[in-house]
Amino acid sequence: MYLGTQGQPADDDELKVLSQLGVNHVSSDPPGHWTTWDKQAFTDHKERLATYGIELDISLMPLGSRSAFENDVSHVFLGPSDERDREIDQICTLIEATGGAGIRGLRYNITILGHMRTEPGYGRGGAQLSSFDYSKLDQSLGEFEGGAADADEMWDRIDHFLGRVVPVAEASKVQLACHPQDPGIGDSLYRGVARVMGTVEGLKKFIQMHESPYHGLNFCQGTVSEMLENPGEEIYDVIRYFGERNKIFNVHFRNIKGGFLNFTEVFPDEGDIDMLKALAVYRDVGYEYMLMPDHVPGLAGDNARRVGFAYCYGYINAALQAVNR
Repeated sequence: MYLGTQGQPADDDELKVLSQLGVNHVSSDPPGHWTTWDKQAFTDHKERLATYGIELDISLMPLGSRSAFENDVSHVFLGPSDERDREIDQICTLIEATGGAGIRGLRYNITILGHMRTEPGYGRGGAQLSSFDYSKLDQSLGEFEGGAADADEMWDRIDHFLGRVVPVAEASKVQLACHPQDPGIGDSLYRGVARVMGTVEGLKKFIQMHESPYHGLNFCQGTVSEMLENPGEEIYDVIRYFGERNKIFNVHFRNIKGGFLNFTEVFPDEGDIDMLKALAVYRDVGYEYMLMPDHVPGLAGDNARRVGFAYCYGYINAALQAVNR
């Protein structure tokens, strides 16, 4: 396992900084609209990164963490339609292009409501912290614009998607790494929608559907911790469960304070998770891919996001050295 990161480097200087900080693996996308990402686009992007000593490990499907209608492919996890199947066909073409360029995998989200948070908190030195308190979630919003979907309906939609994309991923030798729903709210519905990928049991069911060595998780340690009543004690067994089954294809290595329905994202060194203990579990189960920052606290000053990520890179590098010593 090794340090990595995600996102689109803004310029050559940012690539130089990544290399200087020892970040030699990334999840990144070719330039331009995703419908133009053919084998050559991936190859060109891969070669550009390589000039800085950086390897393109994985890329991102146009299925991000926003609500369905804010994603480039809006219909994939809505109800049956010709548009849904057309978008899934486009994703299959993308998977083939990724494999053709020798890229290891693609990460993606299964969500129609998107990432949800309530008002931020504040931590050390006034750093702004992304937070969620279910009791403060706006319950006045009506049914989701794309229609209600209970658990059975959501699983039917997921089954349809996996049935189409997993065989293509196997043929193309591309790992499909799915991010859990952030945050999980258990078995409750919100705006008429079940967040089935927001529980550990849901994730266990997910990896057993259309089982394949190319079907697994972008294991966001922070998001999974948010699903747990006592993450400081429970997360290690969850890592072990998915790691022993070789279902972890990428790790978002972040920490929280709190737990199920009420949590705050914090710096990696100050949360409820013993990050060195977690890292030792990844090591023991034979996890062999990237560990990367995900969300970072909001800092003061210029280049706040870059500074926050740089702090996390140093933390992860030191943790890796400690655990592997």
